[in-house]
Amino acid sequence: MLKYKRVLVVDDEPDILATLESLLSMCDVVKAETFEKAKKLLENEYFDIAVLDIMGVDGYSLLEVAKRRRVIPVMLTAHSLTVQDTVKSFKQGAAFFIPKEKLENIAAYLNDVLEALQAGKSTWARWYDRFAAFYDQRFGPGWVEMDEEFRIKAGP
Repeated sequence: MLKYKRVLVVDDEPDILATLESLLSMCDVVKAETFEKAKKLLENEYFDIAVLDIMGVDGYSLLEVAKRRRVIPVMLTAHSLTVQDTVKSFKQGAAFFIPKEKLENIAAYLNDVLEALQAGKSTWARWYDRFAAFYDQRFGPGWVEMDEEFRIKAGP
């Protein structure tokens, strides 16, 4: 489903941008290293998906711009890998939340998002399937109980 999709990837780390470009070689990838460049691109060009780093480029502000422009927003993080930021991303309208240490599977995650949207389903149910065990290991098995709305939409 990703073939020929136009994807904006935003991160302040050039090596992450290069990795994303390589991992998403089936897409038309546009890279941005700063908030300002990403915002300008989102406001002036068409994208199917925006992969937004949280730290360093003000990803939550870019999330709002992406939603206004009807671009599918996906959050990416290393430093903000917390249950609170996961829930915040969910509540603010992100379609998915990807830990950078799981970056190698980004094409599969973005396909999950597109398939769920095409089927009219929540993108977060598939997120839970992908990351529940990882979160259990990292945060303990009670992490999903931290927010009821999130648990209902994304949980088991």
